[in-house]
Amino acid sequence: MPITEISIAAFKQIYNRGLIIIDVREVNEYEDGHIGGSINIPLSEFGDRIGEVPKGTVYFVCRSGGRSLQACEICVDEGLTSVINIAGGTMGWIAAGNDVVVGGLPE
Repeated sequence: MPITEISIAAFKQIYNRGLIIIDVREVNEYEDGHIGGSINIPLSEFGDRIGEVPKGTVYFVCRSGGRSLQACEICVDEGLTSVINIAGGTMGWIAAGNDVVVGGLPE
């Protein structure tokens, strides 16, 4: 089953709708700057923490889109099909002029 992807521009249009966003980068990367409202579940821990992925549509993000795509594939293998990869990742989000939250503990 192919993974659905969304562009940064399309994601920006729906961002303020209370979406579930999971950032799969490592904690230090997340703390360096993440999309506001995102939850941090590092890909390195994802297999053990997949039960934390909420039901419903979930958007996944990483630095550029590769690790988040892997997380989407793991979800699909586990029967979770409402997963969407944010193509371009956090770097694409920043390059498009969008703000990130810096520091703090992972949500």
